[in-house]
Amino acid sequence: MAKTKRKKTIKVGITPNTFSYLFKRLRRQEEEYEFSELSELRRVLSNEKAKILYTIKYEKPESIYKLAKLLNRDFKSVSQDLKILEKFGFIEFRKIQKGRHKLKPVLLIDSLNIIFEV
Repeated sequence: MAKTKRKKTIKVGITPNTFSYLFKRLRRQEEEYEFSELSELRRVLSNEKAKILYTIKYEKPESIYKLAKLLNRDFKSVSQDLKILEKFGFIEFRKIQKGRHKLKPVLLIDSLNIIFEV
């Protein structure tokens, strides 16, 4: 049986002073986010977060700590980035009980489409 592709679409509406986008959550919820500056949108779609998503997909780290080690970044920074990615529906955390309680980051999407609407 073929694996179902999980996509996320972000629509970015461009107005004279504002960026805004709609995107549909995997759980069929719709949320609207308003961005007053490009820097706010870049906060969600930064190079660091792209590296995190790539590493989660291909390395499948078993914890936030292991992910931070794979990325050669400090735990706190990676944890903050993961919280943003979770808020916007890119990842979720699964609880793992092996000795100590761990949170395993799991990718929720297979592809990301960004559409700029003028």
